[in-house]
Amino acid sequence: MQNTASPAHIAGLAETLEISPALCRILHNRGMTSPEEMQLFLSPGLRYLEPLEAWPQLQQAADLTASSVNKGEKIAVWGDYDVDGITSAALLKDFFQLKGVDIRCFLPHRVQDGYGLNLAGIEKLAGEGIKTLITVDCGISHHREISRAKELGMHVVLTDHHLPGSKLPPADVIINPRCVPCPYPGLAGVGSAFFLAAALNRTLPGARVDIRDLLDLVALGTIADLVPLDRTNRILVKNGLLLLSEARRPGIYALKEASGLGGTDSIGAGQVGFALGPRINAAGRLDDPVQALELLLCRDLQKARSIASRLNTLNNERKKAEESILEKAREQAREYKDDAGLILFDPDWHPGVLGIVASRLAEEFHRPCLVLTRKNGLLKGSGRSVSGFDLYQGLFNLKDHLSGFGGHSQAAGLSLEPENFDGLRTDFSRVVRKCLGPGPHQKEMVLDALLGLDELSPDFLQELELLQPFGPENPRPMFLSPPLKVLDQSLFGKDKHIRFYLQDPESGVKLRGQFWRQGRHLKEISLKGRSLRLAYTPDINIYQGLVSIRLNIKEILEVS
Repeated sequence: MQNTASPAHIAGLAETLEISPALCRILHNRGMTSPEEMQLFLSPGLRYLEPLEAWPQLQQAADLTASSVNKGEKIAVWGDYDVDGITSAALLKDFFQLKGVDIRCFLPHRVQDGYGLNLAGIEKLAGEGIKTLITVDCGISHHREISRAKELGMHVVLTDHHLPGSKLPPADVIINPRCVPCPYPGLAGVGSAFFLAAALNRTLPGARVDIRDLLDLVALGTIADLVPLDRTNRILVKNGLLLLSEARRPGIYALKEASGLGGTDSIGAGQVGFALGPRINAAGRLDDPVQALELLLCRDLQKARSIASRLNTLNNERKKAEESILEKAREQAREYKDDAGLILFDPDWHPGVLGIVASRLAEEFHRPCLVLTRKNGLLKGSGRSVSGFDLYQGLFNLKDHLSGFGGHSQAAGLSLEPENFDGLRTDFSRVVRKCLGPGPHQKEMVLDALLGLDELSPDFLQELELLQPFGPENPRPMFLSPPLKVLDQSLFGKDKHIRFYLQDPESGVKLRGQFWRQGRHLKEISLKGRSLRLAYTPDINIYQGLVSIRLNIKEILEVS
């Protein structure tokens, strides 16, 4: 918590912006010190985007693709099986349809094809007469496959956002914010695809389409891929969330219904990340991602509802598989609790949920985590990191152990020969320890302000929503409580979670607080009658028409 500005200064800024001093203090603590900066953050209009000319490769790609369209050549888009890859493919398919151009979409199957491009698929597309191949959310590490596409006479427009290796593949044009100085450095794959569509919109013949209508897909893929919500991504996502709330697409409307939301309910990044995104991801994790692509492009609500129902069923299956693997992986993690970085393996684990399991364990044990299974003779899996450790760079430093790897600073995929497993486990911990220190690693926590229960009101909580979208580089505001007395505690959700009934002795205000996934840690400990200081985020709870405020407890900081 910072308090560098005087109350009078904060009050003046708040009056200028017509917001509360409390909200203004949060913005100031997060580095926005002028009314102009705060206004841009609160109302990030599309006019604030940098011009397309600032990224020269966009026009090069648009010119090449437009030439292919004008010649009547066949075009294919190759995506990925996660939300970012599926929304990227859907965005370009939708855009080309609006321009009257039919294109082919190809999404790899996680188990049958693996991540990204593959030679069999490239040769199949060449056999279909494809002349221009556009990759979305993949391609930057696929040298052999792109070389083969070029041998077969294809032009290749590579759009991606993953970190490149030391050598770039031989695509005709590469649109990747990680490869050249770019005004949009933090884009997800769907963001790169969107800017390609924007360049094509003014290059292809015919009337321009309103590409703002594609921002719902941009928001969906960007939030799900957990990229930093920097200036550009904030602009794209903030405007896209408005479209997701309206749900003009039948597929989005049906997906919201299947997630337990109203079709036209207003939603934020949380509902996208925890409700919509997982259901789209479930198709690629456990089955065929094409189902999710069909849902996003579906024009008929009844058909969309049928597809959304299937995805909901797959998501329930995903949850069961995840819980089963998580418990076994957690047992392994306890065996290696002294390792600075965790590497967990079982040959029978389903590859589709390893990333989720790695994420849960990285959060629980506060250390980077790799979770592996066996496939086609190799060990393959996913990793998730913690603040302060660049997982991609860490794997790069260990590349002699690996057959392949790729990803971002906080998430990556990898494969290796079984005989390299022990060496990787030893050296991974060494690399993590060198970066983060001997440990145990502490969970990073930034608190926005001290806030008593009497200061929480529906109006203030509604005002906090102006800070949406929440995510990397813009977390939901977290507050420090004064000492609160525990009046009661109970377990719920099959004893996985714990609920406290709390009172602020100073004001007398009583509220309920929930500590998610901590039931097994605290079920044998009674805190009734004790005093707690909490890190928490407040939330409005609506149940059977009744509105109440509750606390989502992030950490118990003090017990007395």
